[in-house]
Amino acid sequence: MNHNLLMAIDLGTSFIKAGVFDLDGTELVVTKEAVKSESPGPGQFIQHGNDLMDAVERCMKAAAEKLGEQAKNISVIGFTGQMAGFMGVDKDWNDVTGWSCSIDTRYVPYAEAQNAKFADDFYQISGTNSPLFSSKYEWFKNEFPEEAKRIAKYLMISGYVLGKLGELLIEDAVIDGSLITWTGLADVKHRSWSEKICDELGMDMSLLPKIVQSSDVVAHLSAEASARTGLPEGIPMVSGAGDKIAGCVGAANLRAGGMLFEAASFGAVSCITEHYMMDDEVRGYDMLNGSTRGSYCAHYYMPGSGITQEWFINNFYKNDSESLREAYERMDSEMAKIPPGCEGLFAIGMLGGTVMPFNGDLRGVFMGQTWSHTPAHFYRAIVESFACALKTAIERMNAKYPEYQNRDAVRMIGGGANSEVSAQIYADVLGMPVETLDRTDPALWGGCLLGAKGIGLIDDITATAEAHISVRKRFEPDMEKHAYYSTLQERYNRYIGILSPLCREIQK
Repeated sequence: MNHNLLMAIDLGTSFIKAGVFDLDGTELVVTKEAVKSESPGPGQFIQHGNDLMDAVERCMKAAAEKLGEQAKNISVIGFTGQMAGFMGVDKDWNDVTGWSCSIDTRYVPYAEAQNAKFADDFYQISGTNSPLFSSKYEWFKNEFPEEAKRIAKYLMISGYVLGKLGELLIEDAVIDGSLITWTGLADVKHRSWSEKICDELGMDMSLLPKIVQSSDVVAHLSAEASARTGLPEGIPMVSGAGDKIAGCVGAANLRAGGMLFEAASFGAVSCITEHYMMDDEVRGYDMLNGSTRGSYCAHYYMPGSGITQEWFINNFYKNDSESLREAYERMDSEMAKIPPGCEGLFAIGMLGGTVMPFNGDLRGVFMGQTWSHTPAHFYRAIVESFACALKTAIERMNAKYPEYQNRDAVRMIGGGANSEVSAQIYADVLGMPVETLDRTDPALWGGCLLGAKGIGLIDDITATAEAHISVRKRFEPDMEKHAYYSTLQERYNRYIGILSPLCREIQK
């Protein structure tokens, strides 16, 4: 009997999760801990390194305690989680900047200025419409010059956690190749830092971590971290991958042309490709590195889509006597009774604008409402708007990768995949089948698979992933509804152009 167990750590914005699986993909333990954050002023969102590490180690310790004697069988630890942000540390790994993600918007003026000058290089070389790391670097250097002088390395959150757990030397700090796109500083096609972009921005490349592969063993659990977590000293740790890429691994979306839709806080669609191809005409997607060298991922995300749905449920629908889950279920039953187009109610659900292509002016819009419309009409209109945005993005991917456009289905994961009504809406709007899966957290399982690959427990990660996942339900499109939704999608894209200047005007 094989006793090897696999652990993955998911470094989320609000929560840290630790998951332990066996080699057959059976989930043994999942633990979760909240991360402290501070918002001392408008646009500020700060998470301190010590608080992050405390949450990580509490999560690991809770998992070890639940496993009991089995904890000694953990053979590897992989990482996944946030893919955009930045953190600066000194030569002894002391946090200087705090972990700063997109929610902390103090960097935005610098992002706008950088995009005005270097948008073409950001897109063509670094593969992104919306670089984050590069503009936060300039913001911190200019706004906090004395603190910036102390920084020895700028990192992503997983690189910081790995360095602390493994007590790495600062010169051994790493970043996984799947995470380099949204730094804005990388040559994504070649999985390297871009000398051209770094020179343009005045970025000292010695401050950047070494780029590694997702299954590379980069550290081992230190004796001190072992004592704090209750896990055996010396466990190898692989760099893992960002949550979007780890989700593709865990959902077995690894073959060229495969498409995965994550219905989550930041809804996203990922298409696996074998070559790097940008959308020069529209900039309708970004390009990420896949989990292995030579694989890429055309990627589109909708900022705060799932957050918008939860915002609506909490503020306009949920009763005090019911749980959030019960409110979603009740909404599903009501939404199912409403026809496509919501009887004349139209919505744009991008409350914080769009990023592919970038449009920071756009805000949420409802129009066409009458006295006959209910909360379920408004909620369904939001879902339909996200589906229209998603279809537009997929059309851009199909235009650049026509060899993939006849795929059998789109796989759907995330919390939104629990809504069969939403899954059917997406199938009808996209005009292709949508499949939900039997795994509730494929990113954690994906992190475990990358760990298993890294220490030689598995050889073929694609075959292993495919062997341990199955389709829970397949939603076939109603092509009559799809024809109607095609008209709605055209209207959605046209209205974005009309409404954006009006949204900009009301924000003055």
